[in-house]
Amino acid sequence: MIIRFVLRYLIGLCLGCAIVPALAQERRGLGEHPLVKRFISPEKDSTRSAGFIVVPALGYAQETGLEFGLAGVYNFYVNKADHAIRTSNLTFIGTFTTERQTNLKLESDIWTTDNLYHYTSELRFRNFPFNFYGLGNQTLEQNQDVLTQRMVRIRLEGERKLAPNYYAGLNLAYEHLTFFDKEEDGIFDRTPPYGQTGGQHLLIGVSQLFDTRNRNTYTTKGYYARAKYAYSPGIGGGHHFKGSTVDIDLRAFFPLTNQLTLGLNSHFETTLGPRVPFYVYRELGGDMMMRGYYLGRYRDRSLLAAQGELRYRFHPRVGVAAFAGTGSTYHDGLKNARFIPSYGGGLRYFFDLEHNSSVRLEYGVGEQRPGEKRQGGFYLSLSEAF
Repeated sequence: MIIRFVLRYLIGLCLGCAIVPALAQERRGLGEHPLVKRFISPEKDSTRSAGFIVVPALGYAQETGLEFGLAGVYNFYVNKADHAIRTSNLTFIGTFTTERQTNLKLESDIWTTDNLYHYTSELRFRNFPFNFYGLGNQTLEQNQDVLTQRMVRIRLEGERKLAPNYYAGLNLAYEHLTFFDKEEDGIFDRTPPYGQTGGQHLLIGVSQLFDTRNRNTYTTKGYYARAKYAYSPGIGGGHHFKGSTVDIDLRAFFPLTNQLTLGLNSHFETTLGPRVPFYVYRELGGDMMMRGYYLGRYRDRSLLAAQGELRYRFHPRVGVAAFAGTGSTYHDGLKNARFIPSYGGGLRYFFDLEHNSSVRLEYGVGEQRPGEKRQGGFYLSLSEAF
């Protein structure tokens, strides 16, 4: 599924970033057309204008059939006259399949004048299959069970600057999930997890942020530390989630040369409470942390992971990166943790120099368990991992 994800967006990236400049060259000559300058020129646009890229999505998998759609990101300044303001962005992903499956997501990250307020949001509807391997950090590839998840998510977060580089805020999230097993006598049926049929929950919380990054897109210097706590009162009773979540995200960036940056990142995530269904467990893997593992390959109540990344931007439009990290899901303390490796590298294409926004193509490598092939996969994403 990781490879399928890359193929569908890679096709779109070629269409969106290669064909457009080629067509422009026919009409006006390379380097003269505004679209060519925006996507190829090493010079930054002096007008501080917004940046926008859209790529078609196209792919095929047995469980979905033909998949098609769009993915895009829009970068802008809320106040162009404020030269210290950070980049705001809107990100959209929408795909559909011939098996009547849907994946829609709209995210926003907004910074106001003087970076006084910071708002983030997510609206998501998902009716899509995913692989379930069981719970814990010892799950086996042979137990892969294809489930369909139907999810509605609404997430709203807002923070205000209270002192230089320090923010505090509130967050609110609602999720409603339902699961359907596509295979009989799989691990999802043989050892049913708590909350097997799904449920809903409302999370209300607070956050604290210390942020000295020189920019919030392609960071080359500074520190970022964010802690978030949220509580779910267990609306509806039954197996609906009742408890708390804690999330801590730490980042540090060190410029080694004008072109070379070392980035460090660590995550701690945990879920506590008397009713904790499996769908609020923490998942290891994906394209942000512990690359090389399918998201949800290992899942448990807590997750601890760390990674380092060397980024070399040898041209205003092009760069490379190498990363390595380790992490584990666990429960009942770190005595049950099993830290596993993650490493790899890839390319960067900066489609928007004003906002330092990139498309990254990477390959991540994970562990090789006895009797299984080594875990790994390609990723294509419209932003940096951290």
